[in-house]
Amino acid sequence: MILVCGILGDEMIELMCARLDDMSYDYLLFDERHFPGRYGLCWEASPTGVSGHVSAPGRTVGLEEVTGVYARYVEYRDETKRSALSPGEQRIAEAEYQLSVMELLDLLPCVVVNRPKASTSNDSKVYQGFLANEVGLLTPKTLVTTCPEEARAFYEECRGRVIYKSLSGIRSIVQRLDEASLSRLGLLKNCPTQFQEYVEGVDIRVHTVGDEAFATEIESEASDYRYARRQGASLSARAADLPPEVGNSCAGLAAALGLELAGVDLRRTPDGRYYCFEVNPSPGFLFYERATAQPISEAVARRLRGD
Repeated sequence: MILVCGILGDEMIELMCARLDDMSYDYLLFDERHFPGRYGLCWEASPTGVSGHVSAPGRTVGLEEVTGVYARYVEYRDETKRSALSPGEQRIAEAEYQLSVMELLDLLPCVVVNRPKASTSNDSKVYQGFLANEVGLLTPKTLVTTCPEEARAFYEECRGRVIYKSLSGIRSIVQRLDEASLSRLGLLKNCPTQFQEYVEGVDIRVHTVGDEAFATEIESEASDYRYARRQGASLSARAADLPPEVGNSCAGLAAALGLELAGVDLRRTPDGRYYCFEVNPSPGFLFYERATAQPISEAVARRLRGD
């Protein structure tokens, strides 16, 4: 039995439910938008392990039956619900609802894609970079600072080839540091910022599922291909082959972070070196699967069933 936790309406939840249907794998959707309410959860932890059950309309499943969990941690607020609680109390209650699920997923003995505690590495890109080095991947020269003078010195050291982005898991658009940006360096005093030496080359997104690695080569003139359409830039993707040692390093990095599924962002330089930028612990791989026909969701499904 596979448990799918999230919100029906999230494209990744829809994809995984459709794939599990296609593969005739038995699963239960736990729609958090209707929890508590139409969906229920009861569990307890003891020295011998975790026990309890999850319930959905017309079905109840014991936790001991679950072979794997696919979870998406998407913040939501169901404005259609009516409550006697104040707005502040309602926010506290919603946090408790979510934590009751997340803490269970950290304790379950089965495969979980991915455990909340493993996903916290997304809060520190620098930490991810240190681990990437340890498994044999290169990383760009990096500076984290609130000092305008240090940022300018780094810019000159890198001969003007620098990008900047956020340190945390809060999504930001990767930008080149240009003359216009240099004029705003005084704003650094308000927020620590990560600067990296620009690496010339081709973007590669690697999705790891256990020991498997699925690589997609991205072509775009945008500095951050995720926003290519918004910037009026072209974007194309195709399946790519990785050197075995690079694929193994990506899988090793995901394992070091405790991730069953990961999206590893690489760049291949013209001379064939691979640099690692960061790791997404909850990758939305629908675009990559559609563009390349790589069986990423099938690999996830097999992992969840224990095949």
